[in-house]
Amino acid sequence: MNSKAPRFLHLQLHLLVALFASTAVFGHLLTLSAPALVMWRTFFAAIGAAVVAVFVFRQKLFPPARQLFGLIGVGAIVGVHWLCFFGAVKVANISICLAGMATISFFTAFTEPFFERRRVRPVEVLLGLVVVVGIVLIAGFEQGRLLGLGIALLGAFLAAVFPVLNRRLVHESRMDPMVMVCWEMVGATLICLLLVPVLPESGGYAGLIAWKGLDWLFVLWLALACTVFAHAFHIHLLRFLSAYTGNLAMNFEPVYGILLAAVLFGEHRALHPGFYVGAGSIVLVNLLHPWLVRRLAVGRGV
Repeated sequence: MNSKAPRFLHLQLHLLVALFASTAVFGHLLTLSAPALVMWRTFFAAIGAAVVAVFVFRQKLFPPARQLFGLIGVGAIVGVHWLCFFGAVKVANISICLAGMATISFFTAFTEPFFERRRVRPVEVLLGLVVVVGIVLIAGFEQGRLLGLGIALLGAFLAAVFPVLNRRLVHESRMDPMVMVCWEMVGATLICLLLVPVLPESGGYAGLIAWKGLDWLFVLWLALACTVFAHAFHIHLLRFLSAYTGNLAMNFEPVYGILLAAVLFGEHRALHPGFYVGAGSIVLVNLLHPWLVRRLAVGRGV
């Protein structure tokens, strides 16, 4: 970790995770299809981030072409990740979606070394495997929702890729986080517009305007609070944390989200006890990780 990291860094990280966990709740409340939800969320987020970057932070909105296309490419990955995320909520439920997303740490144990050209750390793989055991337990008891779990796993893999790429962009360019958010959301919007005609149950382009009730309010919350603020703050934290550490903390997202789903929608009544054994293994990983890292650092005399 960076020695100049701000105070209460891990507390800030977990408050951010709790905010991310609330996105599944709003995804459940929205009547829009997953593609329409993601398209509008990223569209409004791109506008919001651009306004903040230019008029609040007085930043130049257009980076060099190479960085611009890199941000749009990362944004496309983010867009497909969110399509998987909200698709899993619609196909299964909040709890299954968030449990599947908890495999991010396992995937990151391989994606981060690949992109950063370093060796795979056995301890990270071991902890990731514990998460996989938890997912196997969940899948074994929730067989009626395997499609939703599979979609969530694909989303988890993509979520293990874009923070690593973002971290490289942060350190290479020192670009303002809000400018990064703006162009990544442009990339996410574009990929959604391209995929809408081919995704099942999207309703085609007509489905993009099938608004009902409070959909507009929920979309704005997702765009401005859960995307513009949260995504930019996540990029800021990546200046001080490894992608693996950040994603491992994100494994608390299912815990926070499952608690919210239990309180708001009573989802816990439909889940087998084995589900909670699997979710408990995720919590165990998060408790073991900092302790093991400290022990290994002491053993190496760091």
